[in-house]
Amino acid sequence: MEDGVTPPLLITERDNTTMNRVKEEVKKQLWLSAPLIGVSLLQYSLQVISVMFVGHLGSLPLSAASIATSFASVTGFTFLLGTASALETLCGQAYGAKLYGKLGIQMQRAIQVYSKCCWLVREIHATESFRTGLGYRGAALAISVSYWVNVVLLSCYVKFSPSCSHSWTGFSKEAFCELYEFSKIAFPSAVMVCLELWSFELLVLASGLLPNPVLETSVLSICLNTSLTIWQISVGLGGAASIRVSNELGAGNPQVAKLAVYVIVGIAVAQGIVVVTVLISIRKLLGHAFSSDPKIISYAASMIPIVACGNFLDGLQCVLSGVARGCGWQKIGACVNLGSYYLVGVPLGLLLGFHFHVGGRGLWLGIVTALAVQVVCLSLVTIFTNWDKEAKKATNRVGSSGDKDEVE
Repeated sequence: MEDGVTPPLLITERDNTTMNRVKEEVKKQLWLSAPLIGVSLLQYSLQVISVMFVGHLGSLPLSAASIATSFASVTGFTFLLGTASALETLCGQAYGAKLYGKLGIQMQRAIQVYSKCCWLVREIHATESFRTGLGYRGAALAISVSYWVNVVLLSCYVKFSPSCSHSWTGFSKEAFCELYEFSKIAFPSAVMVCLELWSFELLVLASGLLPNPVLETSVLSICLNTSLTIWQISVGLGGAASIRVSNELGAGNPQVAKLAVYVIVGIAVAQGIVVVTVLISIRKLLGHAFSSDPKIISYAASMIPIVACGNFLDGLQCVLSGVARGCGWQKIGACVNLGSYYLVGVPLGLLLGFHFHVGGRGLWLGIVTALAVQVVCLSLVTIFTNWDKEAKKATNRVGSSGDKDEVE
């Protein structure tokens, strides 16, 4: 054998090992993402179904329910959802480091922070409800009851399930410590999520100022509902990315975390191709699910290719944002979202929609452009990441220098 030449047998064995690792990672990510996608779709369906039922009461109740849902989303749900994503970083890395007891402590810290946030949100909602006098509370009450049932069932699962026996060991005084450290991740997480979702709501509201507001708002509402439904799939994939990356960084396996990123991006690309194909195929039929007006159906069909392109990019940004949460890059993510949506996407959408008279298509093209910028920025951050350094940061964050929890 000549010096510097690798035997073909060793190359084959190395390739087989890499392929096996990729296959194993794909299995893990699909196993994680499937239930997450199901949960996201079911939770989102609560709002959609409630609005659909209210719509049968008349146009006024439907408008009121739509406004209330949008208001609740902007002032409450998105903020709390973003704040909760801090647990993806802290709990994921603690689990990877086998510090299972820290999961319960972080949850208790989260409850304290969220309780204060919920009090503020409640005051905002109560004030606005008093001022507007919105009725049709049945649907909102149904959603509220459903959420509380979900909380009770999840609490019982955490308390009594053997799967949580090592992560939930009861209430601890330690949960009252390091709240500031928790908040330093939680609030940038909230900003990261809010900046993205608010931009969609903003452009839909802006469509009401276009020359044909009824047509434009109706079609953009169809586009938004379609995108948000498909987005739940991407949310599940992003959650899987966050779990895998945070677990492996917490466990001190930077190269496995890097492999997980490549795998989940590949899955997102495949999912995006399927979504684009399906949407393009049914573009002339989709409008019928929302309206019987031929103008709305025709306009919606012309918008679907733009929506499909946006959903493809949205799938990529979701998994890259999941990687960011897994690494604890919430501040970077917030800055990227601020620049992508409010320095590029929203201004461009308004410019195309109003100045160049492109209408609703222009508004949505602004969103697509923002998604493209977001994907490029997050991709660059991920590509140039020093994974060994991130693993050390995770070790310091969870304090894994201490004793690991023993699991029988």
